[in-house]
Amino acid sequence: MSFGATILDADGLRLSGEERAFFRDADPFGFILFARNIDSAGQIRALCGDFRETVGRDCPILIDQEGGRVQRLRAPLGREWLPPLDHVTRAGEGAERAMYLRYRLIADELRGLGIDTDCAPMADLAFEQTHTFLKNRCYGGDPATVAGLARAVADGLLDGGVLPVLKHIPGHGRATQDSHFDLPHVAADAETLDGTDFEAFRALNDLPMGMTAHLVYDAIDGAAATLSAPVMRLIRERIGFQGLIMTDDISMRALKGDLGTLSRAALAAGCDVVLHCNGTLAERIAVAEASGTMGAAAQARAEAALAARRAPGTLDIRAAEEELSALMGGEVYGG
Repeated sequence: MSFGATILDADGLRLSGEERAFFRDADPFGFILFARNIDSAGQIRALCGDFRETVGRDCPILIDQEGGRVQRLRAPLGREWLPPLDHVTRAGEGAERAMYLRYRLIADELRGLGIDTDCAPMADLAFEQTHTFLKNRCYGGDPATVAGLARAVADGLLDGGVLPVLKHIPGHGRATQDSHFDLPHVAADAETLDGTDFEAFRALNDLPMGMTAHLVYDAIDGAAATLSAPVMRLIRERIGFQGLIMTDDISMRALKGDLGTLSRAALAAGCDVVLHCNGTLAERIAVAEASGTMGAAAQARAEAALAARRAPGTLDIRAAEEELSALMGGEVYGG
């Protein structure tokens, strides 16, 4: 039996009866948590249990825990991390090890709450013109350096029993607008993109899951990447990414149109699963009905992603924190 081709969210701290019934029928591939779903450790574990009980399996539960501005778990549930770019800058030559330790600790936090998938690493390149919504979430501007740091992030998560989600494939760094509100256009030619933005992702093409970018590459197609068959072919063929591809939130204002039409268009373009966040139950139902169940290829990629989950290795938390502090001159956490 195929999974539903969606990743969905919930309204609050526990599931309502209507949500339970809907999720049981729709059988989404997984779920994602936001700040409104987070109150206490016991409550988060109970909500994760609710999700898995409704679909009758150990489904993936996702969260955005990059650190810095984008982290759903805040103290005391999670450490208050510096923005990734600040973390990398302070660690200097030890940045790869520092990023590994950071995300190994994050994985430990997540697994303790029942969460097993983190929407990281980011392989988007930081440019002078990169919009502020993204820039300090990046790891740098050189493809090889960024790829090495992103690999360290992915390894830290995987070693802690958490699946990484590579984003925003095939590259969001040249965007000068916030795709939560507008659809950015990238004017760079295809050769330039292939040697920079796409190159960072090419080095990470073996990771189990990736998230699309909501922007237009004018040199490739006039449609947003999430809805573009030429961009999806590029991801599969030129970048070589064979993992599960999920959309960025299909309800972001970068995309225009009703949610059902957008969901069908994303899947027709080559995405495997539609992510829908921050909507009403009626909107979730519309997305689920439009998305249906995964086809054979998407189902195989979904099963391969789930098979990449590992039991977490042993972590000496105090030793990890001390090593990380030494790498960063004592300036590990943000405020």
